[in-house]
Amino acid sequence: MHSTAEASPGHSARADGGAGGRPPSRSEVKNQAAREALAPLREGERPRAVTVAAIVAFVLAVANLVAYAAGLEVGGERPPVAVVAGQALVMLVAAWGMWRARYWAVLGMQALLGLLIVILALVALTAEDVFGALLLLAIILAAGTLFWFLVKAMARIQMPTRR
Repeated sequence: MHSTAEASPGHSARADGGAGGRPPSRSEVKNQAAREALAPLREGERPRAVTVAAIVAFVLAVANLVAYAAGLEVGGERPPVAVVAGQALVMLVAAWGMWRARYWAVLGMQALLGLLIVILALVALTAEDVFGALLLLAIILAAGTLFWFLVKAMARIQMPTRR
């Protein structure tokens, strides 16, 4: 059993915040100030970035299914239905989870955005025309912006309710 004087793992119980009597670093002071500035979510509240991400995920899932149903070919052939259905299912689950402001869904969406950014950056290196490179850059910037705004939203989602 822990006493109230003991610290939880990863947190110092010392008033000075440092181990061995050292004061906390400037970055830890900034981090603590940022954590204290966050307001916990109210009941039923969803951060705007999470709402946007949920809508984006839903639209992408539906667009994928519509494109497949319309007979769209990728590289001259139709992708397997299982691949299209699997991608749509992942995006629909992410959309549902984010609509309900679930941490795991936001984290998963950030992982997908991170992969998208890296893959498109690599593809942009081999772009054959200016229009293609600009289109890839626009998608990368949009994905990066959404990723950035989801970081703060994730912090608010996992925050305990203050008493």
